[in-house]
Amino acid sequence: MNRRGFLATLGSAATQQQRRPNILLILADDLGYECLGCNGGTSYRTPNLDRMASGGVRFTNCYAQPLCTPTRMQLMTGLYNNRNWQGFGLMDPKTTTFGHRMANAGYRTAIAGKWQFWSYNPPDYQPEQRGKGQLIKDAGFESYSVWHAGHTEDKGSRYGDPTYEENGKLFKSVKDEYGDDHWSQHLLSFFDSHRREPVFAYYPMALTHDPFNPTPKSEGWKTQRLKKDPAYFKDMVEYMDDIIGRMLSGLDKMGVLDNTIVLFLGDNGTPQEITSKMGDRIVRGGKGLPTDAGTHVPLLGYWRGTSPKGRVCDDLIDTTDFLPTMLEAASVEQPKALDGRSFLPQLKGQKGNPRDWIYCWHDPRPGWDKDQFKLEEWVRNKRFKLYRDGRLFDIPADPLEQRALQPGLAPAARRALQPVLDRMTKL
Repeated sequence: MNRRGFLATLGSAATQQQRRPNILLILADDLGYECLGCNGGTSYRTPNLDRMASGGVRFTNCYAQPLCTPTRMQLMTGLYNNRNWQGFGLMDPKTTTFGHRMANAGYRTAIAGKWQFWSYNPPDYQPEQRGKGQLIKDAGFESYSVWHAGHTEDKGSRYGDPTYEENGKLFKSVKDEYGDDHWSQHLLSFFDSHRREPVFAYYPMALTHDPFNPTPKSEGWKTQRLKKDPAYFKDMVEYMDDIIGRMLSGLDKMGVLDNTIVLFLGDNGTPQEITSKMGDRIVRGGKGLPTDAGTHVPLLGYWRGTSPKGRVCDDLIDTTDFLPTMLEAASVEQPKALDGRSFLPQLKGQKGNPRDWIYCWHDPRPGWDKDQFKLEEWVRNKRFKLYRDGRLFDIPADPLEQRALQPGLAPAARRALQPVLDRMTKL
């Protein structure tokens, strides 16, 4: 190859690198499907998320685990929990996260928000779990600013006057800051520093998890910023939406929004002490429950200029599907070991290859050893849900799973779902 050809090849490679889209993955904490206006929710104002839905794709059948940490494990690894669960708040230090995979693909990587994957328990509770897990500095992100990076008893506030570890330095009770304000700006600054390179930014928000504290827009913020009251949940949802708007606006001002895939989802259902409305229907939160109230979460996909505007997609999606989707967007072949399936074609308005079922293995123990939790395992399609113990539910007719179908009913559903459950259990 002559010199001119060689330089042309380099130029082509650089162009390909620039064409790969940025990815911003936003995970809201304890935010059920019913909380977004675009999903029919009427209790909270979510204009920025509603605009995301009208400008992109709104997915109506996305499911997570009933609790946040199991969901995050699936999301970050692309594997169901039966293949990698160590304990609540513990990640095997050998785990390959999507931070590692995206960095290996040539992306600049950053995380800001909630970590919670190292040494979850205090010393007087299950001390055998002490000092275990994966440290944030080893998780594949070149830049990080996270709450709950260390011991549980030292985690501090995630909202007003927050505590966080940022790129190797611990900041404790930072006066007059608000956690999600700081973390969203941290990620925007990272995007700004790498405008000419592909960026993967993961934003596991603190909002809207309890404690239910005032936000900077709440009455009483200046004098009672750590006051706890479920009445603040509304303020927290709306402040979360405000931050999403700021992030999209910031990316737009940098000139990178058109080349950025923005994915927004919730990690599990809304807390059970919270009631919301969808029109005249009252919806009680179901966090921790295996029903739709605990597992049905919002998902929006926005890629300006590429996603069809206002598309509604009812394909089944679960949290193992995000890593394959991001790898496909990054032009990286999906490892065969992953459990998920890419929904990038659907994000582009294409048919794609939607899944027929979703599997769940959920057991937050050890570490979350409360009486109501045990191993629960199920497989479901859009209509029917089959548990390991043989219970079968018609979900659209019985979303809270109060009336299990008799063994002789829906035989075709049992025949379709039982082999999947058997196969997945053996993995």
